Amino acid sequence: MSADLEFTGERYIPGTAGEIAHEHWHRYAFARGLVGGRHALDVACGEGYGSALLAESAARVTGVDIDATTLEHARLAYARRDNVEFVEGSAAALPIGDGTVDVVVSFETIEHLAAADQPAMIGEFARVLRRDGIVVLSSPNRPQYSDARDYANPFHVHELDRAELARLVDPHFPAQRWYRQHRYLGSALWCEDGSGAFDACVGDASSATAAPLPEAMYFVVIAARTADALPVSYPSLSLFTDGDDAELKRVDHEIREAMRLDGLLRIRDAELRDQVRHSNELQAMVVHRDHVIAEHAATEAALCGELENGRQVLAAVNAENEQMQLQIDAQQRLIVYRASVRWWLWLPLVRVKRLWDRIRPA
Repeated sequence: MSADLEFTGERYIPGTAGEIAHEHWHRYAFARGLVGGRHALDVACGEGYGSALLAESAARVTGVDIDATTLEHARLAYARRDNVEFVEGSAAALPIGDGTVDVVVSFETIEHLAAADQPAMIGEFARVLRRDGIVVLSSPNRPQYSDARDYANPFHVHELDRAELARLVDPHFPAQRWYRQHRYLGSALWCEDGSGAFDACVGDASSATAAPLPEAMYFVVIAARTADALPVSYPSLSLFTDGDDAELKRVDHEIREAMRLDGLLRIRDAELRDQVRHSNELQAMVVHRDHVIAEHAATEAALCGELENGRQVLAAVNAENEQMQLQIDAQQRLIVYRASVRWWLWLPLVRVKRLWDRIRPA
């Protein structure tokens, strides 16, 4: 990856892993066969890798981008390419003279412009192209790129479907050849002499049929003012992969990593099941403990009730004992009194008084 540029998702930078690498490199590799010996204009060239790739076959390449910092990086990174220049400018107002370039290449640019500016961009392509020049442009297919995936790219201002893109291109470039770009993972059979038509099939262990056209994640359009300007012979199928199979190795690594994580997940699930079983056992023990505690609490409450009743009975007995003790004390005092000399001296008077009390009413 370029040392002084960070991948933000807006511009592709060489070294970025994933499907974005195949998609971006493939477009420029595809366009390289259309610019041989010609002056090519790479609109929204970004980091400059695509302009440098086109320069391998083009007589001259001019890269235009609106970001000055990115262009300065491009000038330094590809200074060894003496047939490449980088110019600051907008896709809707190109700093290029009228009818001065043979091929305009612009990949994944139009969706970054507002709807009102998109016709101006196509108009600028027509202005700078020679009469027999061609345009090679790409655009994400909104129904597949965004709608089907429920995805919103924060850097895209106005995406298009096929009909909307065609309406922009038609007025200036009625002669068109459309390609559908979609990532592909399969098996390739190559003819050693490179001749013959291509064969594409789809199937399984039971059958194989001719492969239908895939849904387009991106449209790549070769367009010109007249049909004669379009390339007479150009492949109807283009395949691309990175030279060291880095993307395939990355996918294989991710598969292995997914399998490793799946194994760890199964181990974790087994451990989790053991933990759940242990937790259930602990929960059962807690329930049993709570039941025992509840029984002990009920027994304690019953004992407390019986104890309170015993206390009440004891209090009543104590009160009765106190009364009896008072009576006994009184009797003892009476016995002691009647055993005294005073009582015996006082007894005759008491008897006389009782007799008098009986005869007085009579």
